Amino acid sequence: MGTLLRLRLMACCAALLTVAAGLGVRAVGSGAVAKYAGDALYTVLVLTLVVLVAPRVRPAVAAWTALGFSCAVELFQLTGVPADLAARSTLARLVLGTSFNAPDLLWYASGAAVGWAVHRAVHARESLENAHSA
Repeated sequence: MGTLLRLRLMACCAALLTVAAGLGVRAVGSGAVAKYAGDALYTVLVLTLVVLVAPRVRPAVAAWTALGFSCAVELFQLTGVPADLAARSTLARLVLGTSFNAPDLLWYASGAAVGWAVHRAVHARESLENAHSA
């Protein structure tokens, strides 16, 4: 299997596991723990989607892109537009949220850091395997 296909497959699996983890946290958790774990996992999911689209992306670039997107969505909530859309669509509520909450920004950064660490480890392993096979 080619390296790009393998990386995309890993990113796809990671995205599915992240969604499952998010749903699991919501099902068994409550309050702040479930909310903030969901925030961190949101950014991890965005990072996995970045890697799925661009499998050769460097870990730091993927993490900063995911963090930037997550923060932009959070700041967009200040406009009220996401709340209006969320009232009409469950998907919009899940993707855009409804109201700004400053602590969410910290949890997005935590998710980006965890995603970066995992992506960096996978990236290093892939680089090592490619060096050995060359």
